[in-house]
Amino acid sequence: MKSKHEASMLRTAVLATTALTIATPAFAGEVNVYSYRQPELIQPLIDGFQDATGHTANVVYIDKGITERLVAEGARSPADMIFTVDIARLSEAKDAGVLQTVESDLLTANIPDAMRDDDNQWFGVTTRARIVYASKDRVAEGEITTYEDLADPKWKGRICTRSGTHDYTIGLVSAVIEHNGLEATKTWLEGVKANLAKAPEGNDRAQVKSIWAGECDISLGNTYYMGAMLADPEQTEWANSVRIEFPTFADGAGTHVNVSGVAMVKGASNEAEALAFMEYLSSPEAQTIYANVVNEYPVAPGSKPSDLVASWGELTPDATDLTAIASHRAEALKLVEQVDFDSGS
Repeated sequence: MKSKHEASMLRTAVLATTALTIATPAFAGEVNVYSYRQPELIQPLIDGFQDATGHTANVVYIDKGITERLVAEGARSPADMIFTVDIARLSEAKDAGVLQTVESDLLTANIPDAMRDDDNQWFGVTTRARIVYASKDRVAEGEITTYEDLADPKWKGRICTRSGTHDYTIGLVSAVIEHNGLEATKTWLEGVKANLAKAPEGNDRAQVKSIWAGECDISLGNTYYMGAMLADPEQTEWANSVRIEFPTFADGAGTHVNVSGVAMVKGASNEAEALAFMEYLSSPEAQTIYANVVNEYPVAPGSKPSDLVASWGELTPDATDLTAIASHRAEALKLVEQVDFDSGS
């Protein structure tokens, strides 16, 4: 455990960086978390963890650069664990040597092999699918079947997407490389670029807004944004103008998915509390919170998506090991730059 002076310094730093500190009476312990996840998404999980274990969670919300920060802080880092999205960010932290191996029968039982690191240094706790948002008025149901189909000239001037260098796009391009090889992926990426309605910009919700405005007919996006848009009065009309299609890969693999995940920091001062938080996130209670509040797909055996998420259609996820997909990240970024994807069609 940290000294009282160190704990006080941490709490001051948390407040100074607009972090969320759970202030409760003296509990058994505390865990210090660096998180990419937005406060409104994980607050119910923080509350549930605290109620279930009696521990306090001190969370610092960081927009980017968690790995770089951990490397810079070294042994002085106050962080016990990280809570982030995207396999690339988890792999980056592992490759930087800032994580440690965690042995837990509970995590092994609750999290499928493909959703956790071979060395047990990171664990996926939910999945999100990278799907197609399609105009209800201008795209027929079943017209989109594969990711490869997005390069078909029939979609010329009809596709919107965010930047090719964004982690979500790089993740999908990495998956295409894993399934089809480097050269075929370059040809595919050139085809998708040729079909863009405009140069990539904005986030996933902005692409749906463009469909609603008639600027394009289909876009790439993560599933949970549908739930976020439906919950926002200003964006409900955008959401209602599209439906979700679940493309698969032409080789028979399912829909590309990514994860939100957790990992324990090397040298963590509060290992027991960090492990308790990680195990809680894989529990039926936390998985239900994820499903109903965050609109993501739970990973624990027997867990089910929320009724809202289930209403979007049946997801058959690509079972390819996420570590294999993440290994192509550098190649994917190079391809995006080679074809000058972000310049538009």
